[in-house]
Formats: sequence, structure tokens, C-alpha cells
Amino acid sequence: MGLLRRSEATTSPDLAAAALRSDRFRLEREADWRRLEAIITAMEKGRIGKLSDADLLALPTLYRTAASSLASLRETSLDAATLAYLEHLVSRAWFQVYGPRLGLFGWLRSFLRGGWSAAVRALGPDILITLAVMVAGALVGWLLVTSDVDWFYRLVPGGPGEVRVPGASREELAATLGTEAGIGGLSTFAAYLFSNNAGVCILAFALGFAFGIPSLLLMVHNMALLGALLWLFDGQGLVVELAAWLSVHGTTELFGILLSGASGLHIGRAMAFPGDMSVLDAAGAAGRRSALVMVGVVFMMIIAALLEAFPRQLVAGTAERFAIGGAMLAFWLAYFFLYRPRGETDADAVP
Repeated sequence: MGLLRRSEATTSPDLAAAALRSDRFRLEREADWRRLEAIITAMEKGRIGKLSDADLLALPTLYRTAASSLASLRETSLDAATLAYLEHLVSRAWFQVYGPRLGLFGWLRSFLRGGWSAAVRALGPDILITLAVMVAGALVGWLLVTSDVDWFYRLVPGGPGEVRVPGASREELAATLGTEAGIGGLSTFAAYLFSNNAGVCILAFALGFAFGIPSLLLMVHNMALLGALLWLFDGQGLVVELAAWLSVHGTTELFGILLSGASGLHIGRAMAFPGDMSVLDAAGAAGRRSALVMVGVVFMMIIAALLEAFPRQLVAGTAERFAIGGAMLAFWLAYFFLYRPRGETDADAVP
């Protein structure tokens, strides 16, 4: 850095001894000062995601140590360069430790412009595991109702007047994929759908404390229901139409559910395999990362509910429905895995 140089040596024995003590004081603490400077520099550049949990936890202690050193140097040091360097460092650190925080809009801007996507990428292994479990769940649902049709009634909730049941005609099933004549009541329907979908996602996340196993079982159950419906409509040659009908909101909704299950699994995996950290520290770090993902999932559920209540109910064509669902899927994939704000690197997405 060039700032930690001792000022000119003096020929006086007393001053030489004082300078020696100043050098010893500096050398004993210089490593901590350099570490504090590296942490502060990363935070000032908006690269907090590159800092380890140990660095973030050490920040307050390093700041207090540097401030204490500064107070001592002001009384005893003959090294003007070191004193100036430390004064500048402590003032920068104060703003990071005690300075004003981001407001709501500042936080939201940071969240949408890299924070959320980086947190999602940090869940990469958990996303792949959860995706495999969800696909397996849909396959299990299909195979169960193929072997015994009674499984359909165990997997798919129904009620009086429900026509999406085994034995329904093609016309009856096709009618359930139709559109509404108007938008009256659809806003209430959207609110209901958001509440239901968000509840499933929050439950999948909350169950992660049990090593992620209940979260994965919830994924299997929900996807088995989808597999049973695909089997039912395939029997009447309507599986493509059903896929288009579901894709309008499903690419967003299922992606959100996938991230919720992965978030719960991420916490469970951190507890089961904490590595060099304690179980509580590993769970805490994973919980903060997963919670950030879950904030975004709530936004996804709002969007999914709106898509389900409006475009899905008002757009009739199979191609048009696929276009909407495909566009949403492309958007989420690009945002999470291709979007890289300036200054962010792949290291920001590593757990």
C-alpha cells in the first residue's frame, strides 16, 4: 500500500526508541488492519457476496481494534504516515459498521439487481436435487394411477361436481381448459391462488430444518398430483392442451416451488454436512441465503397468481398459451443463470 512507512529516522536515542516501539506496534497489528481494509473495500464496491461469513462476523471486532490502535497511536506514534492511514481506515470502517443503511428502495434495487439471482445460483446443487425429485414425483403419480385408478382419488383433491376424474369424456375434460367470458371475479381468484401457492412454498422452506427430507417429500406429493392429471388428460388425447393450459402460470409457479424446496434442502444439507463450521453457524449461513431466495419466491407467486387468474383464463389458443409460458420460463432462466450485474462474478454465487 505504501502508506505504512515509518517517518524519517532520528538520531536522538529517546526518539529512536520511541520509533522502534511504534514500528513494533504497527507490525503486531498490520495484518488485522490489512484484513479490515480488504473487507471495507469489498463492501464499498458492492461485492459483499464475495466476503466469507467469517469476515463479516469479524468486521465489528476488527473495527474496534483499529479504533483502539488509532487512539494509542495518536498519543505515542512518531509515524505520521501510519497515523494518517489508520485515521482514514477507521473512518471508512465506521460508515460500514454504523453508517446509514439502505432504505427500502435501495435494498430492493440491490436485491433485484444481483442479490436474488446470486443467492439462487448459490443453491445450484440443491436445485438440481429438488428438480430430480420433482420429476420423479410426477412419474410416480403417473405410474400409481396407471397401476390402480383408485390412486387418482388419493392424489387429486376433488369435490362435488368435479369432472376431472377417471371416466370423464374428452368434451368434459376439454371444457375445463376453456376460457372465461370476462374478468369479473378474477382478481379475487388471483388473491386466493397467491395465498395457496405461497403457503405451499413457505411450508417447503420451513420443513428444511429436518435435514431437508420433509421438503423433498412435499415436492413428491405435489408433483404426484400433476402426474395423475397428466395421465388423466393423456387418456383422452388432451395432454398437450393441458400442458399449454398449465404452462401459462406453471413455468413461474413450479419454478417458485422448485426454489422453495431447494431452499429448505439447502438448510437441511448445511446441517447434515456443516464442513468446517459448527452446525448452528452452517445452518445460520444457509438460512440467511435461503431466506433471500424465499423473498423472491413470494414475488414469483404473485406473478404466477396473476398469470393463472388472467392470461390463462382469457387466452384460448394452445400456441398462445405455450408462448406465454415459454416466455416466462426463458425470463426466469436468463435472470437467474445468465444475468450478471457489473462488478459481480461467479464467486458471488458460491455458497
